[in-house]
Amino acid sequence: MNRWPREEIKLSKILIFAGTTEGRELSQCLADSGVAHGLCVATEYGEIVLKENPLVKVHQGRMDSGKIRRFCLKEGYTVVIDATHPYASLVTENIQKAVERTDISYYRLKRETDQTEGKDGIREFETVEACIAALEKTEGNILLTTGSKELVKFCTSPGLRERLFVRVLPGMESIRLCMEQNISGRQILAMQGPFTTEMNEAIIHQYQINLMVTKASGRAGGWQEKVEAAGRAQIPLYVIGAPREKEGKSFAEICSILETLCQKRIRREPALNILLAGVGMGSKEGLTGEVSMAIKGADILLGAERMIEPYHPGREKRPFYRKEEILPYLKEVQKEFLGKTGQVVILFSGDSGFYSGCQKLLVALQNEIRQGTLDAALRVMPGISSVSYLAACLQESYQETEIYSIHGKKRENLAERLCCQEKTFLLLSGVEDIQFLGKALLEAELSQCRIYVGYQLSYPNQQIKCLSASECLEQKAEGLYTCLIKNPCPKKRRLTPFRADQEFIRDRVPMTKEEVRQVSICKLRLEEASVVYDIGSGTGSIAVEIGGLSQSLRVFAIERKKEALSLIVQNRERFGIGNVEVVEAEAPEGLEELPSPTHAFLGGSGGKLKEILAYLYTRNPHMRIVINAVSLETIGELKEALSLYPVVQEEIVQLQASRVQKAGEYHLMRAENPVWICAFTFDGS
Repeated sequence: MNRWPREEIKLSKILIFAGTTEGRELSQCLADSGVAHGLCVATEYGEIVLKENPLVKVHQGRMDSGKIRRFCLKEGYTVVIDATHPYASLVTENIQKAVERTDISYYRLKRETDQTEGKDGIREFETVEACIAALEKTEGNILLTTGSKELVKFCTSPGLRERLFVRVLPGMESIRLCMEQNISGRQILAMQGPFTTEMNEAIIHQYQINLMVTKASGRAGGWQEKVEAAGRAQIPLYVIGAPREKEGKSFAEICSILETLCQKRIRREPALNILLAGVGMGSKEGLTGEVSMAIKGADILLGAERMIEPYHPGREKRPFYRKEEILPYLKEVQKEFLGKTGQVVILFSGDSGFYSGCQKLLVALQNEIRQGTLDAALRVMPGISSVSYLAACLQESYQETEIYSIHGKKRENLAERLCCQEKTFLLLSGVEDIQFLGKALLEAELSQCRIYVGYQLSYPNQQIKCLSASECLEQKAEGLYTCLIKNPCPKKRRLTPFRADQEFIRDRVPMTKEEVRQVSICKLRLEEASVVYDIGSGTGSIAVEIGGLSQSLRVFAIERKKEALSLIVQNRERFGIGNVEVVEAEAPEGLEELPSPTHAFLGGSGGKLKEILAYLYTRNPHMRIVINAVSLETIGELKEALSLYPVVQEEIVQLQASRVQKAGEYHLMRAENPVWICAFTFDGS
């Protein structure tokens, strides 16, 4: 390693005793942040594995408390970070004793350890001696992953020594210790970690290992990978329990302390690297290469149970797919990855950007990161959607089709969507949705449609078949479905209000007449995804006409009279309008639970025009409103009410329509009552 130039020694105040991976990672974080510091390692190999950096001054060799004290005072260190191994209790005692009665600040970097209690195939021992006593009662080859320091204890019994395969660091000191204990060459596995689960498993099979011995070394020591490998190989894992550290600070806490002392931001990798990945239809073969590599490199895998079942991440997997489960889990687990980024892969069916739960979780994760409660980086990976897969199987294009989902969604307006489209791809939840589709098509007199059903796409039991509407009702197999519906005779969608007065069920309830209805709706100046209140809806003619213009609109027909409510429902069903919600309420008191409106039509106010306008202004001071008035009293009240609010785009139209009525051989004009149409937009701040 490079030594500092002489003038930089005075700037160094921090010394790290690095006996663990966390210690080396802390040194790297300081170097990346431009903070010069010292680093003590016990062996030559400890120096070799460090990355060369001009800001890091390395001291190699073991020191007692006296030597540590003299070294620190000579070099002018004012802060000592003890990042030695939990088992190296003597080293910790020496460091603590060395800084006693000095101005040197001491901090212990506590290593997180995993609990073993209750895990299948794992036996825990408090001491090395207790573990050796248990090993002597076993048979077969033993993989010893505890290092070389206590190797002599395991070699006291010749019978036990001959069964050992010892994994040690590839340094001269480690190998010398093995040779001194008569461990033969084939028994020495001199290797540098970290070791994956697959690597551990390969060693177990290669050397016919019957039992593995380790220390409760925590995440950085490859604990979880050893547990996974032993479990897969179905061999026991003997664990020498690590001392429980009651004192010490986490990696993040140490970084925070050093930031204050150095007056400099300590750059470090986020605790978690979170990948939100689409897995396509679900089979391994349907994964993109990028997603496949992400899963292989995952420490933690989350998602629905059927999605994560085939895979084996490095640490663990959990069947979590809702944000209510995922967010608390990630906030807790991030503590175990501070100092070294853990990779979390969250799986979603299909494509992550196509009718996927990915987007809601992404927003929630972004909020947590902004608030500082989650230390993570985010990335989204696409998958192959079931629509593109089914289209390829059917040799169909899908750029000119409508794509819709009723997977976990309302499906009342399904037939209306299908009647005007030549081709529609449809995502469904299961067999119940297939049956509903068939029923909806038959009720809407769309039996001529052909339904191409993709069942369990990409799985071994995949089926693709063509069904009629009536055959959809007969389907019984539960599973994943995607459909292509072909309509040979699609209707042309009307782009203007067009329903005649006589088409509505009216009874004795007042109704806005056809010509007035059409002009009033045009004056609303509706846009896609508008939220419309039809207050005093009457027969629902306005609400139904608006709802039929676009499926993106949300329309609330608000009415207080029982007889009128029934008519609105009947007219909604008569025309198959699924985006009109009937609300029994008196305005404005009954509107609190509804979403904020963008537009409102007032066909009747029940004498509460001022109160309704005041309420609407508080809900949205920029909304568009149309009011119909037929009496002079209402017109006067309207003029007075409008003087209370800032408005723009104001229009007042007096409309009177005359209809031709046949009387014998003559055609006579019959005048309708005049109606005032007042339209305006609130111009609030």
